[in-house]
Amino acid sequence: MKRSVFTSALTFIFIAFSGQAFTQVTNISVIDSSATVNSSIALDSVNTASFQEIDSLTNVDPRLKFGCGFGLNFLGGTNISLSPNLMYTVSDNFSLGAGLQGSYNSIKNIQKTTTVGLNLIGQYNLSNKLMSLLEFAQLKVNSKQDTPVGEVKNDFWESALFVGAGYNINQKISIGAKFNVLYDDDESVYSSPIIPFVNITF
Repeated sequence: MKRSVFTSALTFIFIAFSGQAFTQVTNISVIDSSATVNSSIALDSVNTASFQEIDSLTNVDPRLKFGCGFGLNFLGGTNISLSPNLMYTVSDNFSLGAGLQGSYNSIKNIQKTTTVGLNLIGQYNLSNKLMSLLEFAQLKVNSKQDTPVGEVKNDFWESALFVGAGYNINQKISIGAKFNVLYDDDESVYSSPIIPFVNITF
């Protein structure tokens, strides 16, 4: 009798303990699965938001390109020009753009001139290697000229219209020369109507 009572008590304790353990295990698994799902959703939303923000910052229209042209000319003096520009590709062969232009011109012991202005550019690719150029520039000119009676300073505006052609070394670098149609030997800020150029696109 005592053995049966003892056996029944052990059985009851074992069942009660097993039920409690099962309940705890079940609760833990539910909590863990909930935490896993919630953390995954939270991480996914954070990553998605981060990627969207990065994409919005780095998404730049591929048709919009930044370029920088510079020219050197030592015929009849020193002529150095720099012109950063922003170009928009209208089609495979044609681009339009605008930019800033600055230059320094010097004729030894006679004249020194600096210019700052704006320019509008049209560029047409005749082929993969050949390009043509049409450029209009409006410049603010500051010049100093040495004369027998002393130094003469002069400030004025000048317009320049360039027609040019060049060779595309690759997709980012082109070299060529441009001719100033409005060049005036007596009044122009440029020492020569022809200016070689190098243009680099980023």
